[in-house]
Amino acid sequence: ADTKAGLDVNRKKQNRGRGHSVSGRGRNSRVNDQTRTQTSSTIPPTNGQIENSYHKEEITSLRAQVAALEEDLKKSRQEASEYQQLCRQLEKELKDLKEYEQQMKPKRTKIISDLLISVSKAERQEARMKVRQDSLRLGNVGVIRAGTVISETWEDGQALKDLNAHLRHLLEMKETVERQRKSLKKRQSDKGDGIDAETGVQEEDLIIQDEIYKSRLASIKREEESFIRERDRYELEKGRLIREMKRIRDEDGSRFNNFQILNHRYALLNLLGKGGFSEVYKAYDLVEQRYVACKLHGLNAQWSEEKKQSYIRHAIREYNIHKTLVHHHIVRLWDIFEIDQNTFCTVLEYCSGKDLDAVLKATPVLPEREARIIIVQIFQGLVYLNKRAQKIIHFDLKPGNVLFDELGVAKVTDFGLSKIVEDDVGSQGMELTSQGAGTYWYLPPECFELSKTPLISSKVDVWSAGILHYQMLFGRRPFGHDQTQERILREDTIIKARKVEFPSRPAVSNEAKDFIRRCLTYNQAERPDVLTIGQDPYLTYTKK
Repeated sequence: ADTKAGLDVNRKKQNRGRGHSVSGRGRNSRVNDQTRTQTSSTIPPTNGQIENSYHKEEITSLRAQVAALEEDLKKSRQEASEYQQLCRQLEKELKDLKEYEQQMKPKRTKIISDLLISVSKAERQEARMKVRQDSLRLGNVGVIRAGTVISETWEDGQALKDLNAHLRHLLEMKETVERQRKSLKKRQSDKGDGIDAETGVQEEDLIIQDEIYKSRLASIKREEESFIRERDRYELEKGRLIREMKRIRDEDGSRFNNFQILNHRYALLNLLGKGGFSEVYKAYDLVEQRYVACKLHGLNAQWSEEKKQSYIRHAIREYNIHKTLVHHHIVRLWDIFEIDQNTFCTVLEYCSGKDLDAVLKATPVLPEREARIIIVQIFQGLVYLNKRAQKIIHFDLKPGNVLFDELGVAKVTDFGLSKIVEDDVGSQGMELTSQGAGTYWYLPPECFELSKTPLISSKVDVWSAGILHYQMLFGRRPFGHDQTQERILREDTIIKARKVEFPSRPAVSNEAKDFIRRCLTYNQAERPDVLTIGQDPYLTYTKK
């Protein structure tokens, strides 16, 4: 009963407290909060509370990242907009530049071509003035009229006339001294020992007089040799003068001498040379901005249509062979196009140096060191032709078909007679269907076989290169040097060329002679082909 009474009292007290709970909490809230804080700090948090706290932090972090990304995106969009605007501006500028380029292109081409024409005109004028000056010294072409027949003859200039007069004077002097010496010898033999009965001259005086004559003859010989060297130099100059006169005459007679621009691209400048059916002009490629050589092929209007078509087929065949060749020792072929019904043009790499023919005319004998490096370069080109999938025989190697650029690099050109070796050709070679073509001094014996159709291979080019090397070293060809093509054919000169002979002078190494002997092996089966002799030690340079 007491316990129950106590509980009732407590309930009443609690009820009284509820009625004033707000004010009661107000009075005791600080104490209660402190009490709860102390209580909570002493009670460890649950797993759920930890996870909620972690998620809240993660959400806060992600929101911050999203805000940052949104800011970056906003900046990127702004930058993209600026770049697009800049791109449109650049595109407009590029379009304007292209339009300006198109407008300026004809003007620029006109300016370049005008400058080139001005330079070429000056070069033409200078060349003609030099010919006139050299003609006074060296001579000129004169015309002889015999009835209705008019022929040209060479008349020596004053320098050559003076030189020949000096040589004649020395010859007369030499003959006079020799007569006097002969007379003195006779007097010595008649007198014997002692004093000459007629003149009273002592024997010692006669000996001294003889020494004077010998000394004078030696002096005359030195002068004569000097004048002969000078005359040889003049003869070389005369040869160059005659070639330049012919070039100028051909240029004046050419229908392309008025600085035409071919195919809207190639500005013709000055004539380089003229062949049987073609002219070669130095030209400028206005597109690629480089000098080129334009070979203008002219078909004779009197030819039959069949002959014209044959010539065109031949030229296209040469082009198809040549256009695929890319090697630093082979002249590049850049382009081909038609000019009119009877004329077409092939565009070749321009080589500003001379050809080997002009070099040998100016210097008939080259030092072995120079000749060797030239033949090495020729064989590098030939090896390239024979390492291709479709091997090529050049068939017309000669000095005129070896050109030099401004640095002296040798390049093989003119593939007009070249042969493509088909895959089914046996080891003996292919049939020579164009017998009679080529330059006979440089062709091997098998090309002159008449009893059957000859079989040829790259060994033809090996023989030709051997002839070239011999000519560079000794100043003449080994077989038929002074003979015409017709005489070589008539007298079977090459068929009889079984062994090569070497003159005693100039001195040439045994290695060079052995190399030439290998190239000029008479028996075709024993002669090495291009790839074999390309490995020859004579063609190999090693660091010393």
